[in-house]
Amino acid sequence: MQLIAAFSALPAPVRATLLMCSAMVFFTSMGIFIRLASEHLHVLEVVFFRNFLAVVLMAPWIMRQGLGALRTERYGLYSLRAAINLVAMAAGFAAITMIPLAEATALGFTAPLFATIGAVLVLGEVIRVRRVAALVAGFVGMLIVLRPGMEAISAGALLALGNALGISVTALVVKKLTATERPEAIVLWMVLLQSPLSLVPALFFWTWPDAMTWLWLFCLAGAGTLGHMCWTRACGLAEITQLQPLEFVKLPLIAVMGFLLFGEGPTLWVWLGGAVIFCSTAYISHREAVMARRKAREAAGR
Repeated sequence: MQLIAAFSALPAPVRATLLMCSAMVFFTSMGIFIRLASEHLHVLEVVFFRNFLAVVLMAPWIMRQGLGALRTERYGLYSLRAAINLVAMAAGFAAITMIPLAEATALGFTAPLFATIGAVLVLGEVIRVRRVAALVAGFVGMLIVLRPGMEAISAGALLALGNALGISVTALVVKKLTATERPEAIVLWMVLLQSPLSLVPALFFWTWPDAMTWLWLFCLAGAGTLGHMCWTRACGLAEITQLQPLEFVKLPLIAVMGFLLFGEGPTLWVWLGGAVIFCSTAYISHREAVMARRKAREAAGR
């Protein structure tokens, strides 16, 4: 209790930074647990258990809040988000088992690039020269990681990009949901809907986990749930543009973990391309925040 009180007494930007760093640690560790669990289970089973065990871990919150906390009028958006996110999750989990963890992480930084393109095509947002240039730079960074022409693009890399594309689409859906829904409800509805959806394909490859694999699966579900909770609470304390630079922490973290546990050393191309992708997405987020504040001031002045 004293620790919680001390944390609550910290300034909001400090709390947001600590929560975001915690989220990055949890999200990074997910890749390790996915790799370890998939050594004994098919990746589609791992996807199912990630969702189902997250429901189990969130059961105390449901009992404390009551079923009324899940009341919503946006079942369509929740269902759309779950379907797309499940496909993206399966692609991302499979990619982690096929390519080095650092490469999968670097390619995952492309999600905001796809989200920006989606906002233009779907939401009709207007982007100007500087954001277009940042988009181009981001995709150049992607090519640096993939190095087409120097070597064949692997199936794992394509799956990692498919995961980033799916995440970008769900980000647009979540952006609409956050206008009316609680962060905990958004996370819970995701795993509630994805659990039965992911069970169907998992049954075709079903084998029961052994004791050690159960441990990795619970760690995976716990890390994912805690990561989402920390991330959503951090975003409630500070602007995303202030927090996004901390996302690059995932690359050195996963590089160290991958080297220590699996002997994987990221190449110079992964570091360079990942940095280029990240800088471009950070700039795009910054410009979006600047434009949003400008529009808010203009609206207030009318």
